[in-house]
Amino acid sequence: MTQHIPFGRRPDAAPQPTTAPEGAVSQEVLVTGMTCGHCASSVREELSALDGVASVAIDLTPGGTSRVTVHSAAPLDQSAVEAAVAEAGYQVANA
Repeated sequence: MTQHIPFGRRPDAAPQPTTAPEGAVSQEVLVTGMTCGHCASSVREELSALDGVASVAIDLTPGGTSRVTVHSAAPLDQSAVEAAVAEAGYQVANA
């Protein structure tokens, strides 16, 4: 089961399409170990703290591999993304 939980919205609200801010670069990473909205919020908070990040969207797959899309002003260093996910307590798949 995949559950999309946009930040600041109720989980039972209809999902909103996630679009990158104009001129932003999108980068997708797969993250393992998240099981709930709180997990997703932790990952979102750590990734949002990286320089240049405009937004973070998470398609949560509880207990599986979740797709995380990061929109930023410029491409992000993969090691910085992995470190941010690790700081939240999770792991980038195939890292």
